[in-house]
Amino acid sequence: MKIAPSILAADLADLASAVKHCEDGGAQLIHVDVMDGHFVPNLTFGPPVIADLAKRSRVGFDIHLMVSNPEALIDRYLDSEPVWVSFHHEATPEPAHLAARIRDRGVGAGVAINPGTAVDELLPYLEHLDFAVLMSVQPGFAGQAFQAEVLEKARELRATIKARGLSTSIEMDGGIKPGNLHEVAAAGVDVAVVGSGVFAAERPVEALTALRRQANE
Repeated sequence: MKIAPSILAADLADLASAVKHCEDGGAQLIHVDVMDGHFVPNLTFGPPVIADLAKRSRVGFDIHLMVSNPEALIDRYLDSEPVWVSFHHEATPEPAHLAARIRDRGVGAGVAINPGTAVDELLPYLEHLDFAVLMSVQPGFAGQAFQAEVLEKARELRATIKARGLSTSIEMDGGIKPGNLHEVAAAGVDVAVVGSGVFAAERPVEALTALRRQANE
């Protein structure tokens, strides 16, 4: 399982250092939460910030759009050439169409669902996704407690992916720390997004290295 550090939990006045910590800790993806103050209450990174950070990073970005009307914003975020981009099922009436737009730009397309949204909502267009994001907290705020009931959704989704012969990855986002990492991996999750578990540590690089080691035990 891969660990994708979430820079939302880092010192927002020193994001360049956060990216460097991710590189030094061996991250394979850097998770970037984009919030619009509408779909979720908070407001975070705009396209210019992400574009400038991407120029400084040797690690690819995993951009998570927690925004209303993602269709209107997607192209500007794709211009920073991320590895993955996801948007919320709850935010658009045509997720399959938007996923196709992302993939047409050579970027992996994902759809996120909130804790209260059933996995069944993803199934009609699962074949069109490179990954699915299961939120294990309510979107919009860092530092929330992990909702363990989401693990069953991961097991259900993993079984469906296997039954259909797909290569779709599962990402889980929210409240993941060393104490629940093994449960997350055992549920069939491929990528664990970790924020405070890395950046609240006194030594983020060592914390990330330890998480990566634990994820592969």
